[in-house]
This record gives sequence, C-alpha cells and structure tokens, in this order.
Amino acid sequence: MEQVDLLVFGPHPDDLEIGAGGTVAKHAAMGLRVGLCDLTAGEMGSNGTVEQRLAEAEEARKVLGAAWRTNLHWPDRAIGSSNDHIVIATELIRRVRPKAIALPYWSDRHPDHVDASKVLIDAIFNAGLRRFRAQGEPWKPEMTSYYFINESAQPSFVVDVTDYYETKRRALACHASQFRPTSASGVQTRLTSPRFMTLIESRDAQFGVLAGVDFAEGFVIREPVLRPNLMKDWGR
Repeated sequence: MEQVDLLVFGPHPDDLEIGAGGTVAKHAAMGLRVGLCDLTAGEMGSNGTVEQRLAEAEEARKVLGAAWRTNLHWPDRAIGSSNDHIVIATELIRRVRPKAIALPYWSDRHPDHVDASKVLIDAIFNAGLRRFRAQGEPWKPEMTSYYFINESAQPSFVVDVTDYYETKRRALACHASQFRPTSASGVQTRLTSPRFMTLIESRDAQFGVLAGVDFAEGFVIREPVLRPNLMKDWGR
C-alpha cells in the first residue's frame, strides 16, 4: 500500500460506497491517490460469502478509480473487541500518510458503524503521538471528516458529486450479494429492498438541492471551517 492523498475507511464492504462513493470517484478523477480500507469482510451479513464480498469490493474499487483497497479482516460484529484494532489502524495511517481521512459518522443504527467510528477516532489521534507504541513515524492528517451510512444529520459541508453519481451507482451495483442476491439461500433484508437505494439517493438529492446541485454527499467535521472572508468565490 502506497502513500495516498485520501484514505476512506468502511466498517463493511459497501459502506463507504453508500456514504462517500461519489466523493471517492471525484477525488480519483481529480488525479488524487485514494486508498480504501474495509475493517471487516462482513461475514455476519445475511447474504454473500466472504469471498464474494471481497471480490465485489475490488470490483467497486476499480469502478471508483481508487489506487488500492485493503481489508483488515477484523471480526464482523466485534469491531474494537481487541486493543490490537486501534494499533493496526494507527499503523496503517502512519504507513500511507494520508492528507485527509474520511470515516463513518459516530451516530448510526448499526452498532458496527458506531464502534468503527470510535476505534478510528482513537487511531487517528494516536497516529500523531510520537510516544504511542506502534510502528511507523507519527502522522497527522490535515483533514478528518465523517460520512453518513444509514442516518444523517446537519452536515458541516457537502461535496457536489453530480458528475460522478452514475459512477457511485455502478460501484454500489458491484455489491450484488447485498443488494440483489440471486442464490437459492438468499434472504430478504433491509438492503435488498428497493427502498434502501431510494433512501441513499433521496438523501444525496436532498443535500444536493440544498446546495443548488443535483447530488451531494454530506460530511461532518469537528473543527471550525476556516474561510478567508465572507465572499463565496473570493480567493479561489
């Protein structure tokens, strides 16, 4: 795994596409190096095998244009159950030295998404501590932002992904085992309902309308947004 400009974490394969797929595609199209990291292989999911989910994630990476995608293979439904998880994530951040990191928003209906956010918040902080015992030189990203998966809140800002929305749709379609299972053992879940895709697109459309574009993905940051002045385009 080489150094990247943007590192995006997802608790399970497909999560980062749901919340930030358009943003990933946009940054890759800008010529920036984007790395993707799934924490688990989603083995507790109702549909799909680990092998299927890893293959789908790689196909989605190609669609989005990311430089690489890795999976930490933490146990599904047990993110943060070992202190090693924070160390592993810390070492990854130090190794690839991203300028920006995107991770799940800390409030979500899925406990794994909440646990992932907590572990990663600790890892990002630890990565910058020279006395934290982990491999690699200390590293602090310039920007840390949180994307939405199931829920949403008032975003700190939105990213216009209108020109990359079809790419996001194609990346999500790569995860067929979750959204369109065809095996005899497939079961109906919240993800297999067409209403789930409607939820994603309606949220992105709402953020877009509020910003005056067709589709936008929302992000939350904890620190104040620094602007040079009150003019919209001055100094760009």
